[in-house]
Parts: sequence; structure tokens; C-alpha cells
Amino acid sequence: MSVLVTGGAGYIGSHMVLGLADRGESVVVLDNLVTGFDWLVSPQAVLVQGDIADQALVGRLIAEHGVETIVHFAGSVVVPDSVSDPLGYYLNNTVKTRDLIAAAVAGGVKQFIFSSTAAVYGMAGLEPVSEDSLLQPQSPYGRSKLMSEMMLEDAAKAHPLRYAALRYFNVAGGDPSGRSGQATKGATHLIKVAVETALGRRAAIEVFGDDYPTPDGTAVRDYIHVTDLIAAHLAALDHLRNGGDSLVANVGYGRGYSVREVLDVVRRVHGTDFEIRQGGRRPGDPASIVANADRARTLLGWAPAHDDLEQIVGHAIAWERHLMRRNA
Repeated sequence: MSVLVTGGAGYIGSHMVLGLADRGESVVVLDNLVTGFDWLVSPQAVLVQGDIADQALVGRLIAEHGVETIVHFAGSVVVPDSVSDPLGYYLNNTVKTRDLIAAAVAGGVKQFIFSSTAAVYGMAGLEPVSEDSLLQPQSPYGRSKLMSEMMLEDAAKAHPLRYAALRYFNVAGGDPSGRSGQATKGATHLIKVAVETALGRRAAIEVFGDDYPTPDGTAVRDYIHVTDLIAAHLAALDHLRNGGDSLVANVGYGRGYSVREVLDVVRRVHGTDFEIRQGGRRPGDPASIVANADRARTLLGWAPAHDDLEQIVGHAIAWERHLMRRNA
């Protein structure tokens, strides 16, 4: 039996492939390689280039590889881009997910793990949000993911399919062994951009907004190490395989850092200063979003091992240096 990982040539997906391969799972990756990289995929996995909306292709992969579980990462993830291109985001994140779920149901897939987002909560306030908090996404990105959660919930009621929708907070860092990390060109994630700036790959970093109702006026986020995020996916897979009920769970540490605090940590870990420019707020960005992840800890037995911002930044720097050597 195999696990099909969509978007497995991307940042988070490639780490999931590593996590599965490290414990001896048979893995098939489906990725269109528009934003992913074939060299990020573990050689222990089978890589197929294609579209998740191609139901004939997905059906064939399910049948040929005996796929019992789909872990779905493929999609578009930049909040401001979703505001300027909402229909593109609804196509990539909602319409195509519907097609993938349909292929999963038709192929008899038993478990489906979905990459959701904290953006479903919208303007959440300064207190940690639980899964029962008000859902009021402020961007097409957040709405597109919430719609996909709803489709999964309805499909699971009508068919023998159980699912886990994991709502990520801000993912950062890289594989501690240096096997994978974020390789996206023109990335927008704060720690990635800050590290690139510290290493001289960007002239400066722009801070978007300094007038939020937060302690220092900059936005507050819950930053989680990508390896801990993958540990939550593996725990969710074990939960479903052992007969556990479908669930929605936050995955974060429950501790928020402001943009300025993160930049201070990057300066300290890297040991140099870099230019910071002040800009205005970006559309769709909440002031603060921090996880209450008690459900993942209790129901899944998830126990993060890398809850340390300096370690996250250190792994991000190590990966960026690896990329610089690789691309030299």
C-alpha cells in the first residue's frame, strides 16, 4: 500500500515525503512542477508530473500503486496574490481539490490528509485561536481552504473516507539533516526573506505595517518548524489508520512573535545587520494569529521537538547556504 503526496516537490510536501520514506512507507508524488523542484523529492519516492485535477491520472496512480492515503499539499499559498487573483486561487485550491477528492472516493482511498491554514480564522485577535473559534477568513486564500475543508467534511459523511484537516500557522526552517528546505524563488515568507537578506541575496527586507494593535505595532505570528509540522501529519495518518475519527486540528506552538522580534532573532543568529524598510499593510493580513494546538497534542499525541525560534532560523540559514552553493 502507498501514500500519494500531492505537491510533494514543494517546500512542505518534500518534507512529508522524507518523513514517510524515513519510516519505510511507499510514496508516490504527484506534482505539476510549476513551483516545485524534482530534485527536492526523495529518491525513495516515485515522482509523477501531472495535475491533481486530472482524475484519470489520479485514478490510475491509486490503482497501480495501491494508494490508501492521500496527503494533499498542492495549491497556491500567497495571501496578497489571492486578493489580486481570486479566481485563480479558487481554481487551484478549491475546484481542483474537489476533483482530487472525487478521484479519491472513486478509487476507494481510505484516508485523506489536507493542508489547511490558520487563514480560515481571519482577524482573530491577540489570544490563541482554537478549532472552535469563529471562522471568518479575510482573503480568497483563506476562503478557498475553508471551502475545501467543507467539501471534505461532506464527502466523509457520504462515503467511507476519513480525513484530517490540519490548519498550519507559519511554517519555517528546513530539514535538520539538510535534505530539504524552502527553495521557492521570490518567496514571501518572513523568515525565508529575512535570511536571504542577511546573506546578501536581497538588498533589503520590507516590513508590511507598523500600526497594528500589537505590542510593537508589527504583525504577530506563530512560527512552527517544518519538521514538527510533518510530525503532526504522520501522527494524523496513524490516527486515521488506527480507526480514529475525522478531525480538524491546529498545528502551531501557541507562542507568537512579532515581525520585529523575528528580524532581531535572524540578526542575532546570523551575526550581521541588514537593511529593513517600512511599508504599509498588505491586504488580507490579520494583526495576530497564534495557535491553540491542544487538540493535536491530546488526540494525536503530537509532541513538537523543535519549538525554538533560534533553531528554526538556524536551520533556515543552513538551507539557504546550501542553496547558494548548489546554484553557484
